[in-house]
Amino acid sequence: MPQQPVATQGTAREVFGAFLKLGLTSFGGPIAHLGYFRTEFVERRRWLDDRSYSDLVALCQFLPGPASSQVGMALGLGRAGWPGLLAAWAGFTLPSAIALILLALSITQYQHLAQAGWVHGLKIVAVAIVAQAVWGMVKSLCPDRPRAALGFLAALLTLVLPLAIGQVTAIAIAGLLGWWCLQPTQNSRSQAHNYPVSRRLGMAALIAFVTLLIGLPLWAAITGSSTLALLEGVYRAGALVFGGGHVVLPLLQSAVVPNGLVSNADFLAGYGAAQAVPGPLFTFSAFLGAISNGALHGWAGGLVLLAVIFLPAFLILIGALPFWEDLRHRASIQTAMAGINAGVVGILGAALYDPLWTSAILNKTDFGLALLCFGLLTVGRVPPALVVLLAGVMGWTMGMAS
Repeated sequence: MPQQPVATQGTAREVFGAFLKLGLTSFGGPIAHLGYFRTEFVERRRWLDDRSYSDLVALCQFLPGPASSQVGMALGLGRAGWPGLLAAWAGFTLPSAIALILLALSITQYQHLAQAGWVHGLKIVAVAIVAQAVWGMVKSLCPDRPRAALGFLAALLTLVLPLAIGQVTAIAIAGLLGWWCLQPTQNSRSQAHNYPVSRRLGMAALIAFVTLLIGLPLWAAITGSSTLALLEGVYRAGALVFGGGHVVLPLLQSAVVPNGLVSNADFLAGYGAAQAVPGPLFTFSAFLGAISNGALHGWAGGLVLLAVIFLPAFLILIGALPFWEDLRHRASIQTAMAGINAGVVGILGAALYDPLWTSAILNKTDFGLALLCFGLLTVGRVPPALVVLLAGVMGWTMGMAS
């Protein structure tokens, strides 16, 4: 039977409906999201062919930011233009963001919830989930001695230097050492899918990305505004996530916990809850904005931080699309990215110890529950949402027994 032609045009309403279904049902993290996308948009709807989808996934895994969300944005852009991009992001992102904002408002209104046993269970399961992420990233991103060494170096820098400085320094040094020491991989050329983004617009997006990354912290330092400092920290978190969405944990923690906007207990409880909802992990920022005790809080705070954390992912995607074919085959880019990816494993490993372990594992019982959750995730292959539910129930049970 001859293959049906690939559909090339659509409407924003169609895009929103397709991604809303995925936003309500896509559990399992970014790798699972990419599988859902392929089934829905390559096999079933035929918005693009398999090779174009593979090229798009390669681009978004190469870039900083949430890979699955960037793939979704590009799919919406290719299907229905700029309205389609916005519709894809909204449909995939808002369901989990709204759920996390509602949880944050509940904790804010009923203060006793923050001390409940099930909340402590969410903090414990966060340890297991990040440990699973580190385990998987070590095998894929640090498979040899040079990259393992970069991971250890990044972990040490993150633990020794102050939070934000240590993370940025670790990423920069890992990228430079990777560019200098590592060997490039051999990639075969393939034909890329075209997107309605000119080189001029792509360059403007890249300039905006860098300007905000440099200008926001300077503006916050000059004005002394705590609100600007919060926005800068969340933007930086969205801009510097390489290698996996879990890396956003230490970056966001340094933006909201040391300045007292969010308690460490609430931060870890929200992170655990974020594993139980579908959609991208970046919606955790909506929880933080809603529960913050600063000028930005509630629904406004949640939606603002949600937009801010995704802004760099949007800018870097639009900036890269017109130049992707040239960038992806440059040896210097490949080796620098390999070094950065190894470095973020170290950053996430450091975060596994502090703040996760130091705040959540208080006794042998807590360690036992964390070990059980880790085993269910890695050996039992139990879906994260079910493991989170189990941890919450067991945390509630332990709280009742104490």
